[in-house]
Amino acid sequence: MALEKKLTGTLYGVGVGPGDPELITLKAVRLIRSAKVIAYPKLTGGGPSLARSIAAEHISTDKIEISIETPMLPEKFPDPNVYDRCSDVISGHLENGQDVAVLCEGDPFFYGSFIYIFERLAPKYITKVIAGVSSLGACAGAAGIPLVSGNQRFEVIPAPIGESLLEKRLMAAESVAVIKIGRHLEKVKRILFRLDLLDKAIFIERATMKNQKIKRVSDPTLKKSAYFSMILICKYNQGFQ
Repeated sequence: MALEKKLTGTLYGVGVGPGDPELITLKAVRLIRSAKVIAYPKLTGGGPSLARSIAAEHISTDKIEISIETPMLPEKFPDPNVYDRCSDVISGHLENGQDVAVLCEGDPFFYGSFIYIFERLAPKYITKVIAGVSSLGACAGAAGIPLVSGNQRFEVIPAPIGESLLEKRLMAAESVAVIKIGRHLEKVKRILFRLDLLDKAIFIERATMKNQKIKRVSDPTLKKSAYFSMILICKYNQGFQ
């Protein structure tokens, strides 16, 4: 039997898009402005929150702000203790009748950190998810590469998986996005070389941001990769020139 949700504040998972502030939806802006409480992810020991910086012009000084500090080390993410603690804080505001908007880069349900809060609080509180422009669409648009058409199959593959499994999935895919490149760039490049796909693979870093970078994976100057990067391989598209 499902738990009955109490009449409290509403929890909103708000996608703020991939980085360009102009890609925030009108609905997201309205909810950010109306919510009393704004929460957002922030790297432990890092700089400002990217999600907050994207939405900054819509966050007034009278907001209650909750910074969800999370480690991004593979062995510690997602840290359940972090999401337990922040969910308790958010729960307190919801119980007091305050709406809480949790900001999320890209789309909340496309590898979004909001999912960990959703799992904890959605069974108990009214929860609404506001879709955002995803990193997938942003990267494709920035590179000028159609992802998939007709009856083609498309697959999203996380780079941190094992090398043999990653190679097997790439062999089977027609069009694919390899996400979470980060420190796995050389591993992905090795696999693409073996599969003769280097020239069909495009690297996109920080799509839509001022420091956006787009290169062919075969480019010898491509030696490093930021966390916010992706490789698109569309075997039947010429695309990027």
